[in-house]
Formats: sequence, C-alpha cells, structure tokens
Amino acid sequence: MARNVEGGELEECSAEPLTGFYRDGCCNTGAEDLGLHTVCAVMTTEFLAFSTERGNDLSTARPDHGFAGLRPGDRWCLCADRWAEALEAGVAPPVNLAATHAVTLEWVTLEDLRRHAAG
Repeated sequence: MARNVEGGELEECSAEPLTGFYRDGCCNTGAEDLGLHTVCAVMTTEFLAFSTERGNDLSTARPDHGFAGLRPGDRWCLCADRWAEALEAGVAPPVNLAATHAVTLEWVTLEDLRRHAAG
C-alpha cells in the first residue's frame, strides 16, 4: 500500500482530470516513473505560467495524448523536482498532503509541503 507524506494511506488526487503517472487518479510511482509524478498539486495561474516557461505547457490541450489541458483549480500529479523548482521560484502551487506520495520527501521537506497545504 502506497503511503502519503504524512504516513497515511495515499489518497486519490484527481479523477477529473484523470491524473497520475499510471492515470489511476493517484500520485503513485514505480520504476517506470522516471519523473516521480508524486506531488498532488492544485494548479494556479502562476504555476501554469511557470511550467510553460520551463518547457512543460500544461495548459494547452493535447488531444493526440488524451490531454484536455489544465486550468487553475485542477488537481494534478506533478513531478517532485518541478514542484521543488517552483518552490524556489516562489510559485509553488498548493499541495494535497494526503494525496502526495511519501517518496516526495526525498526532494522537499514536509515542512515546505505543509506550508503550501491546500485548504
């Protein structure tokens, strides 16, 4: 059973839009997930712009990949290193702690995640 950053059972991040490396709605990870898509984040306008600037446009629909594009308020499993980058840049999106995989703690502290906990 996968654990979240607070030690509990990993909860679902989002079914709409369907997220997760395995597209199971959870920020599960495994050997195939080289990007560690483990942070359940609530998208913000600032973060989406930041991600686009870094070369990962999450706002634009990509029907060929079954991706409708994200909007502020959508929950999405982000790569742990991208969330850490956004934290350093001052644009880290809010985090759903119960749906953020424990392996994320290899990249960022629980204190930083708690400071950005979604309300």
